[in-house]
Amino acid sequence: MITEKGGMGEARRHGGRPELVRARVQRGMSQESAAAALGVTPTTWARWERGEQGVRASYRPRIAAIFGVAAVEVERWIEGWSHGETSSWPTTDLGDSSPAATVKSAALLWRLEMDPSRRHLLASLPFVPSALGEWLVSWNYGTPAASAARRGAGRVVGLADVARINEAQKAFSQMDNRFGAGLVRPVVLEYLNGTVAPLLRGHYDDRVGSELMKAAAGMTWLAGWTAFDLNRHGQAQQHFGQALRLAKTGDDPLTGAWVLTTLARQAIHLEQGAWAVWLARAAADTARRAEAPPRVMAPILVREAWATALQTKPAETNDRHSAKQIERLLIEAERAYAKGVTDRDPEWTDRFDEVELNAQAGRCWSLLGDHNRAAAGAEAAVAEFRERIPRTAQFNQIHVAEAYLEMGELEQALDSARAAIPVTKALTSARSIDLLQQFSGRLEPYGATVAVREFRDHLSGELIA
Repeated sequence: MITEKGGMGEARRHGGRPELVRARVQRGMSQESAAAALGVTPTTWARWERGEQGVRASYRPRIAAIFGVAAVEVERWIEGWSHGETSSWPTTDLGDSSPAATVKSAALLWRLEMDPSRRHLLASLPFVPSALGEWLVSWNYGTPAASAARRGAGRVVGLADVARINEAQKAFSQMDNRFGAGLVRPVVLEYLNGTVAPLLRGHYDDRVGSELMKAAAGMTWLAGWTAFDLNRHGQAQQHFGQALRLAKTGDDPLTGAWVLTTLARQAIHLEQGAWAVWLARAAADTARRAEAPPRVMAPILVREAWATALQTKPAETNDRHSAKQIERLLIEAERAYAKGVTDRDPEWTDRFDEVELNAQAGRCWSLLGDHNRAAAGAEAAVAEFRERIPRTAQFNQIHVAEAYLEMGELEQALDSARAAIPVTKALTSARSIDLLQQFSGRLEPYGATVAVREFRDHLSGELIA
């Protein structure tokens, strides 16, 4: 045991910061020398180590520089987060679904997002597939809280407060669809930290608590979705995990299924085929256990088909068993959608109309080798969403181009991709730019042609502008 005053033993007894102590001692520094290097008094440093005083955000990057470590490590020393090899930072532990633990975890994540000195750390987090396994086990086998009620120190929370959160999410989602995540994400985070967190710390009964957790999960999902749209995948994963935890605490399987199928969509984007399938199947299993309405099952089944197609790539492998499985899922989704709406349909099912489902099914047909069908679904989506949901229209415009390219129709492919460029410039969406650049990369076999050279020059100039 380290016996230096203010060292490991004393830090533990005071519930202090033993990792900060260990880091200093391993570098042969006294409290006085560490304080001098940082420009604080030895008393301040000692209080930091004993956990008696907070460490201001401005000092944390300087501590990292002095000790020669990543800023994430300093956060771990100061805040006491686990930072194992198989977990992301800060951790989202679904094991404890009590309202108090869930509220504390959510508020911490949102507070970090509002701290300018630490926001960039969250933005640089890697996507950690191994964390998904822990979440799936906790979601499937963990026991929900006995009650979502909370007797916090804040004000009494009612269903009217919950309704306002849901209305805000609807408005923010519309902005995200029209303009991309870059515009709306700061507003979402401010709302979570400034409005939702105080409500979660308030006083509410079980009924209100369940609805509040559900609403908070939806807004947290949107924070994750906007990070996803900006290609901040570790950051997105953190919010999706937190949304799953809120859904678990509120005992809301339909919201949980929605979060799981969104995680599957992220895994598809990152070409994590196996994880995409596991997440999609977990979403479908969750929905079935909850006897989900048909309009909930339809998009989940399409997402499972897409994940399966990505993993098995039947057009390349000629795997007829997988092809039949994918086709069966698409037929099942079509039949579910045809059953119509119910009074149990969650708000999020509105974004999946028939055109959108056919467009997503088109990604499956593309992986099945049926590029004509893929193009038809994407072209219908472009026509439907051009004015209403520009980002979705832009994605599908490029999918049209990809389908024509696969069919050997280079001129039509280039015309379709060129039509997507003005929309891309108007969006604040990193994914939309990536999709165009990926299409440009697929033109390499035709790279010597005049048409492709002109397209690439045009694309480069427009994106720079």
